[in-house]
Amino acid sequence: MAKKTWLSWSSGKDSAWALHVLRQSDEYEVAGLFTTVNATFERVAMHAVRVELLREQALAVGLPVHLIEIPYPCSDEQYADVMTAFMARAKAADVQCMAFGDLYLQNVRNYREQRMQGSGIAAVFPLWGKPTRELLEEMLADGLRACLTCVDPRVLPAAFAGCELTAELLASFPSGIDPCGENGEFHTFVFDGPMFTRALDVETGEVVTRDGFVFADCQIRR
Repeated sequence: MAKKTWLSWSSGKDSAWALHVLRQSDEYEVAGLFTTVNATFERVAMHAVRVELLREQALAVGLPVHLIEIPYPCSDEQYADVMTAFMARAKAADVQCMAFGDLYLQNVRNYREQRMQGSGIAAVFPLWGKPTRELLEEMLADGLRACLTCVDPRVLPAAFAGCELTAELLASFPSGIDPCGENGEFHTFVFDGPMFTRALDVETGEVVTRDGFVFADCQIRR
């Protein structure tokens, strides 16, 4: 039988593509998503996507989303406590695997695996080790559409915030930028792709600078 799996869902392209890949496997059954949310601002951590938009995504991919609420600011100890409680919640729901869209940062993978040690839940990394330029080109060719909701202006022009991630935009990235933003250069919000039953009609609202990053407020078009 396929293993019951919950997928870490950031609202961005890598987690969306991980869902697409897992759904093509007989080994895993993705039964839910889980997302870390800033409780103060009611937005996805780092991506700054509104929770209401996150819920629309979950509806479009046909899966329930489990919110992990963290305070702002959040200490390492607070984060660890929240995640320990969530792991217990997942275990009680008979979850066998948790999947992540990480690509190559070994320290991130090590942290996730250490947090899950002894839980009885296995960590799965369906995109691990894939060359990021080839991976992004595959995503775009297969119809994934996403906009940049967060940009690190130290490495990318602030004007990129709110832009759709396209082959043309990728070609304009400065040298040294990971095509998938794996080093935190940018974060995305997916609004269409092969994992969706319907596209989300979104538009970019206010663009603000906060905590050293530039955020574009993505929202449903009214």
